[in-house]
Amino acid sequence: MKLRVNPDIFNDILDQIHDHPIFYNQSNNPQLPVAVQLTIFLNRAGHYGNVASNQDICQWAGVSVGSVTNCTNRVMTALLAQHDAFVAFPALDSNDVARAHRYVRSKSCPEWQNGILAVDGSLFNLHQKPGHYGESFYSRKSQYSLNCQVFDLFI
Repeated sequence: MKLRVNPDIFNDILDQIHDHPIFYNQSNNPQLPVAVQLTIFLNRAGHYGNVASNQDICQWAGVSVGSVTNCTNRVMTALLAQHDAFVAFPALDSNDVARAHRYVRSKSCPEWQNGILAVDGSLFNLHQKPGHYGESFYSRKSQYSLNCQVFDLFI
C-alpha cells in the first residue's frame, strides 16, 4: 500500500474535515466516502513526479481520473478551511519562541538568530561545500545547495 500515515493521525484529520459542506451535495451521484477521498488526497500529496499523476493515483484507488481531481480539490478545500484553527504565530515572549531562538543560534549563522519563520523553497545546487557554515548548506537530498526561502525577522 502506498499510503503511509499513522492511523490515529488519519482519524484525527478525518474528524476535523468530515462534516465540511464540500463533501455533501444534492446530486443523484453520491460522492465517495470522506475517508476514501482523504486517502486519495494523502496518497497524492505524499508522492511526487510520475507516481503522483492522476493516472497513477486512479489506477491505485480504482476510481476515475476526474474523481482523483475532485477528491484532491475537496480535501484541500476542507483542510484550508481549518487553517486559522491550527496555524498561528506564537507570542514573542513564549517558551516556543525562546526554544526556536536557541535552536537557530545553535544551528545557523548569526544573521539569522532573531528569525522565527522560514519557509522552504527551491534548492539551487552548489559546485562544492561553502567555506563558511558549510554543513548548513548540506540538504536532505545529499548535496550542497542554496535554498531560496521566505524568511521573516521579528526583532
